[in-house]
Amino acid sequence: MTRKIIKEIGLGSGIAVLGFLIWKGYDIVPLIFIMAFFAVIYFLAESKGLIKSMSFQEVTGNTNSGVGFDDIGGQETAIRELKEALDFLRNYEKIKGMGIRPLKGLLLTGPPGTGKTLMAKAAATYTDAVFVATSGSEFVEMYAGVGAQRVRKLFKTSRENAVKQGKNNAIVFIDEIEVLGGKRGQYSGHMEYDQTLNQLLVEMDGLKTDDSVRLLLIAATNRADMLDPALMRPGRFDRQVKVDLPCKDGRAEIIRIHTRNKPVAPDVDLKVIARETFGFSGAHLESLANEAAIYAFREGEAEITLRHFKEAIDKVIMGEKLDKRPNPDELKRVSVHETGHAVISELLKPGSVSTLTISPRGNALGYMRQTPEDDTYLYTLEQLETQICIMLAGALSEELIFSSRSTGAANDFEKAVELARKIASAGMSTLGVISEDNVPRNKMHDVITEILKKQEERVIRYLKPYKERIMEVTDILLEQERLSGEDFRKRVFPEEVKAV
Repeated sequence: MTRKIIKEIGLGSGIAVLGFLIWKGYDIVPLIFIMAFFAVIYFLAESKGLIKSMSFQEVTGNTNSGVGFDDIGGQETAIRELKEALDFLRNYEKIKGMGIRPLKGLLLTGPPGTGKTLMAKAAATYTDAVFVATSGSEFVEMYAGVGAQRVRKLFKTSRENAVKQGKNNAIVFIDEIEVLGGKRGQYSGHMEYDQTLNQLLVEMDGLKTDDSVRLLLIAATNRADMLDPALMRPGRFDRQVKVDLPCKDGRAEIIRIHTRNKPVAPDVDLKVIARETFGFSGAHLESLANEAAIYAFREGEAEITLRHFKEAIDKVIMGEKLDKRPNPDELKRVSVHETGHAVISELLKPGSVSTLTISPRGNALGYMRQTPEDDTYLYTLEQLETQICIMLAGALSEELIFSSRSTGAANDFEKAVELARKIASAGMSTLGVISEDNVPRNKMHDVITEILKKQEERVIRYLKPYKERIMEVTDILLEQERLSGEDFRKRVFPEEVKAV
């Protein structure tokens, strides 16, 4: 019986009772006030979620999910580790003979957009299991006991759905579990969070391997540091699977997956695109492929070319082009600023400039995009100093041409200071090996200033011989608004290009 039918029966019965009492001659005014009071209480409780049925997204194995591990690229290690755990569900009799206890919980950790939810859906397909998904925010309410009740209902619903569909396996997926499973004791005035987590711990302890329905809990978070230690111990979340940002080969595989249904031109090299998208997650790469298709459609092209993909990279990183147009003096300063970045980048890292433009995007009036040589996870002192030089080059180029700086370099300076701080905290400054928390603030400031001053002098020394070429590139940018890395090198470093 649905809640709507119950409401209708209750309303009809109430009206009938009131009619009977009026017929008998009773004064029903006090009764009406009492009924109105309870109606208001019910309405408030329902609107706040106390009387609310929890909705779960149910996807059943091979029938509705439509997502398999073949649809996920760039996560071979995570998929291999996840499949090993899922094989305990698929080959239950074999692992039972070995005395192996199936895992109760799997925790997927990693940055947003890396495919944690997709992997959970693929797990349901792989095991032919009932899949019930929800998020941590569904369990938290201001009323005591509501969250714990929903936890119980989640596990009960999963088992009931598996029985109805004749399945032996069920997978419960909780996204953003840090909302539900945060460390206890953080909320002194409200214990509802702790009660909800306690109920989840009890439910996980109650998972039995010999049940008619074998249930596996998969959770995802990008803040594993916030989770309660009791939730993380073996026997609850038995295994943590790291779903990290994809490497270069992984990015190429993800782009290939997302362009399977798109008409891609022969000039598109996925490895080139993968090299220029360092730091992109799977969600970013899906958006990249979609935006490239939109650019091709907007221009009436039948195929997506490399140019469309490069435009899409800029769109994903910086945002859409803006209609605002700086005045001529500002535009010239922006052009000089970005050319300065490009000159130093090319001098210190030959072949690194990918695009140079003065078209406003997002919060930037212009930008110079670099092409990473390869994915880098560790940085030497020389590499960090090179990046600082590139950051400072825009403002120092303005100073060289206009004898003044502008506020356009504020973001560059923030990044340069952060890199200088990283040099000091990594023990590569004159301070030696330090604990940043124990270094006086003024001492750290002096060291950071010293690092930046040294690199400023270096950049000025490099820029002075290229003053005339900076102005030449500035004039070209003012006319064309955009310059590719190849054209920039031909203009500024023609000798090196001929030598190549």
